[in-house]
Amino acid sequence: MSNNTARKISPATRLLPLIGIAVVAVFGAVFLKDYLSFDALRENREALLTFRDSYYGLTVAIFITAYVVIVGFSLPGATIATLTGGFLFATFPGALFNVIGATLGATLIFLAARWGLGARLGAKLEETDGKIKAIKDGITENQWSMLFLIRLVPAVPFFVANLLPAFLDVPLRRFVISTFFGIIPGAVVYTSVGAGLGEVFARGESPNLGIIFEPHILLPILGLAALAALPILIKTLRGGKSL
Repeated sequence: MSNNTARKISPATRLLPLIGIAVVAVFGAVFLKDYLSFDALRENREALLTFRDSYYGLTVAIFITAYVVIVGFSLPGATIATLTGGFLFATFPGALFNVIGATLGATLIFLAARWGLGARLGAKLEETDGKIKAIKDGITENQWSMLFLIRLVPAVPFFVANLLPAFLDVPLRRFVISTFFGIIPGAVVYTSVGAGLGEVFARGESPNLGIIFEPHILLPILGLAALAALPILIKTLRGGKSL
């Protein structure tokens, strides 16, 4: 698309992808929450396993596509989808399928946000104060480190981590790579929980979704976050420019 054509696109037209995502997200929150739940997985587990055993490749394709739709349209059930990946495909390759689906879905939101709002909202963020402004400045000056940091720190919502880079002129390739590798630790943890759902179902219990905040899980992830933040710290101490 040429620059002249791009300039002819109205602001309202640019917002259509984000509006579509918002509409589907509201629809999903109202009508799909009972279908994308732990109870639904429990009730349909035998049928899912039977289908997987009969059509493994098709199951993988359907699963990744469903994950992309869930993340890309901000539907409820991303955690359940991750557990399902572990339940159906074990920790590996289940974690790989989960990361692929989540990365593709996050990329959809990133592209929709960048095309719809992009620099305009980025300029408004520049005028704000507080945590959002700090994250914005950090990403601008230390893109690789900050992109990995917001993926690794559990306190940063996944949706926010998808939107902020879109408003800060982060290259698509850099966003995809940092998302793919940055979400691996958390994905492996929840996928491993999903891989043990057979025993959980047998006991009539619910999985421990707070496991990621237990010290033996959280501390290594925070260690990775500290490693990602190290270049920022070194730059601050040196008072130099980012590489």
